[in-house]
Amino acid sequence: MLEQAAAALRGGGLLIYPTETLYALGGLALDAAAARRVRQAKGRADDKALPLIAADPRQARGLFEEWPEAAERLAARFWPGPLMLVLPASAAVPREVLAGGNSVGVRVPGRELPRRLCQAAGPLVATSVNRSGEPPATRCVDALAAVGAWVAAALDGGTCDGAPSTVVDLCARAPRVLREGAIARAVVLAALG
Repeated sequence: MLEQAAAALRGGGLLIYPTETLYALGGLALDAAAARRVRQAKGRADDKALPLIAADPRQARGLFEEWPEAAERLAARFWPGPLMLVLPASAAVPREVLAGGNSVGVRVPGRELPRRLCQAAGPLVATSVNRSGEPPATRCVDALAAVGAWVAAALDGGTCDGAPSTVVDLCARAPRVLREGAIARAVVLAALG
């Protein structure tokens, strides 16, 4: 089933898949057309960047233009897990993902299935499954109800816990927690010393 899902992604299709936080809607991260279809499926505004996931820190680093010491420390402490790092994007990341900006948010998920998908197909868009303004899906059946008409396949991984990932912006000199989620702000800041 994993290889079929990876083949659908490589063919330009979209996929519903579970992470440790929520169900995600994704396509290949470096496929501009897939990013446009994700936006259409969600009704996501063109000025909101799409988050990405990677199989491991090495694959994640390839999506960034730079990899500062703060990123290395946070990745070593919290990856795989529900921590997204925001850094300047590499030239390989399509503008359709970046939404007019020059930075991208990437995480290495704690759940093995999405990491294996990334190993098989490449880094993925990983935005929550829901129409914009609606609650995100924590069950596959709800994800299918929201965007099923747009996807080539859906992987059911049971119920996700629903806690969003914590997002840390490392673009400026001082790291900034943009969203406190599954990992508390104080824990993130303590890891930075």
